[in-house]
Amino acid sequence: MSTTRIMAIAALIAATGLALHVAQAQQVGARRIDLQRHDLSVPGREVAQTIVELAPGTTAPRHTHPGEEVIYVLEGTWEYTVEGKPVTLKAGDVLFIPAGTIHSVRNAGTGRAAELATYIVDKGKPLITVVQ
Repeated sequence: MSTTRIMAIAALIAATGLALHVAQAQQVGARRIDLQRHDLSVPGREVAQTIVELAPGTTAPRHTHPGEEVIYVLEGTWEYTVEGKPVTLKAGDVLFIPAGTIHSVRNAGTGRAAELATYIVDKGKPLITVVQ
C-alpha cells in the first residue's frame, strides 16, 4: 500500500473518531464544561468535575457512568429518571447516582438549568455510555 493511501486512511480514521467524540460530548441544547480531572489515591480510579448546562426542554438520553456521580444543582429545575423512578431537583438540591445506574435528565424549567457534576470513575473508561 502506498504511503499516500496509508496517510489518507489514517486521516479519515482520525476525522471520524474526532467527529464521534464531539457528537457524544455535546448535543444540541446541552453543554458540558470540564473543570478538572485527577487521579485518586485508589489505583485505577479518577475524579472528574464538570458543569452541565441544559437549555429549556432539553433531555439527556438514558445513560450510565463507570462510577459514582454526585450532583449539586446550581440553577433551574431538573427532572431526573433514575432506574425508572422520577426525581425533581431545584437549585441547592443534591443527588447521588450509584455506579452503572441507568438514568436520564430533562430541563423542566423555562430558563437555563445548570449543575455541578462530580464523577468518581474507573480511569480510562468513557465518562458517559448511552443506553438504548
